[in-house]
Amino acid sequence: MPVIENADYQAPLWLFNGHLQTIYPSLFRKVDGIIYKRVRISTPDNDFLDIDMRASKEGEQSTSLVILSHGLEGSSGGQYIKGMVSLLNKEGFDCWAWNFRGCSGEPNKQLRFYHSGATDDLGLVVDKAKALYKNIYLIGFSLGGNLTLKYLGEQAENLCPEIKKAVTFSVPLHLAGSSNRLARWDDWVYTKRFNRNLAKKVRAKAPFFPKELDVTKLDKIKTLRDFDEYYTSQLHGFNDALDYYTKSSSIHFIDKIAVPTLIINAKNDPFLSKECFPFEQAAKLEKVFFEAPATGGHCGFFPVKYEGVLWSEQRALAWLRL
Repeated sequence: MPVIENADYQAPLWLFNGHLQTIYPSLFRKVDGIIYKRVRISTPDNDFLDIDMRASKEGEQSTSLVILSHGLEGSSGGQYIKGMVSLLNKEGFDCWAWNFRGCSGEPNKQLRFYHSGATDDLGLVVDKAKALYKNIYLIGFSLGGNLTLKYLGEQAENLCPEIKKAVTFSVPLHLAGSSNRLARWDDWVYTKRFNRNLAKKVRAKAPFFPKELDVTKLDKIKTLRDFDEYYTSQLHGFNDALDYYTKSSSIHFIDKIAVPTLIINAKNDPFLSKECFPFEQAAKLEKVFFEAPATGGHCGFFPVKYEGVLWSEQRALAWLRL
């Protein structure tokens, strides 16, 4: 399938590098008017997932649904989620923005958190959706993009027929490479924020699991890889961070994807390593399309002429409409 190394996105001149293109939309873009209906579903292990739903027409269900998966330490309230929901609703798609465990504003019940390879939770959301909708589309951002691609690859030809297409943005296809990239000095602002938020969740849950959660290890954490070494891997059945990265990286699953799927990674994304741009591999795939705009940052894609919609949102809509 075609690999497009320079898609048609162009950043404004005043957002002149990947960091600005990442940070500006995250901090300063506001998406108003999105009011969700929250539905809580139970998981087989006596936990819960909160899904924030928004119909395209009030009191009427569409035949088409988009399931949106957010990024690391994100939620359904992120501007990139709400912006996508806003545009898709106007175009007739119902939307479910599901929150990973512990990301909906309330700690989850079990010891486990969420992680890049936890496709069982996405599977639960899909199972609920396929009983209600004829056409389902998946959109994932960053960690949620990796999760989406891994899920599609795992399901392969057994994917439920209701899922028609998928599109992902800013995906750390190779988790170890991305972890190394985030450990660089120029990415310290992102690492510091992620680790601060993740540490808060560990401390909040520790009183309920005092034997399993040793908060003293938090003092050893300097990088995201450190957190994955001491917590993510150990809480979710992996040997260590490298084992977690290897088994959860979507780059090992995309060759099994059986529905049309678009991956968009900006070349100047400060979160992504060179391994997250598998041009040769993607060119050989039947169902996966890969686009790599020269600019865009991480989940940024702020357009030159901003009229309430990001380039990524327009691109996703065009892909779903093909």
